[in-house]
Amino acid sequence: MKVAVIGAGTMGHGIGQVAAMAGYGVTLTDSRAQALDPALARIRENLDGAVRRGKLTADVAAAALARIRVETDLAAAVAGADLVIEAVVEDLAVKHDVFRRVVVAAPVGATLATNTSSLSVTRIAEAVPDPGRVVGMHFFNPVHIMKLVEVVRHDRADGRHVARVVEVARAMGKEPIVVRDSPGFASSRLGVVLGLEAMRMVEQGVAGAEDIDKAMELGYGHPMGPLKVTDLVGLDVRLAIAEYLHRELGGGHYAPPAILRDKVRRGELGKKTGKGFYQWPSQPS
Repeated sequence: MKVAVIGAGTMGHGIGQVAAMAGYGVTLTDSRAQALDPALARIRENLDGAVRRGKLTADVAAAALARIRVETDLAAAVAGADLVIEAVVEDLAVKHDVFRRVVVAAPVGATLATNTSSLSVTRIAEAVPDPGRVVGMHFFNPVHIMKLVEVVRHDRADGRHVARVVEVARAMGKEPIVVRDSPGFASSRLGVVLGLEAMRMVEQGVAGAEDIDKAMELGYGHPMGPLKVTDLVGLDVRLAIAEYLHRELGGGHYAPPAILRDKVRRGELGKKTGKGFYQWPSQPS
């Protein structure tokens, strides 16, 4: 199977990595040509780290890296793909533009997946003549570590394409769950509420970010606290999701707190900028 990944950023490079590790041929593309080399560097760093920790052999890591090629032209990237995974920004208009271009160049039988974490898959699928081909395939960050893939099925989805996405997720070593298309699906709807409440607690001086996270990790068995998760996801991404859910579902628990808006305004977006609720080491460029 050939997999094309559109978007080489925080999520896209990780999706490309796990697809290659599953044995698929991968083409990674991005509208920003300058994003491709750093994406490959991050994949190489992840694989090298797995080798150092004894999780992979050097030969397996090298073989996975060899399955990945980069392509600056979207049409060339999706030509011949069995599965196209879109991992661009959470903006419906941008996603519509991507899928309109994909359907012109991809094989007619290709499954079209979107990595959206909250936008309506039904609305995204409106961009293509055959919406049954479109399935939500929501990965979690960091993709090479997190086990869950949320498979989002809208009312017009073709069961064959849903089954293909589930099969691919399992081949990647993930645990897929299938959910109905609704605002926030299952994971974002719950996760955003927890994250926003943790932010309000910081804002109100209840406790610091590390102690709030430790409360959820040690008291409730969460592998990572909600504020550290927010830093990994990106505060700008969390803000966009919260605003969308607040518009769609209402309720004060989805209203973004001032601390989140202020940090995004200052460019404190989390790990990708070196500062969010935590300080982070600089990222490879």
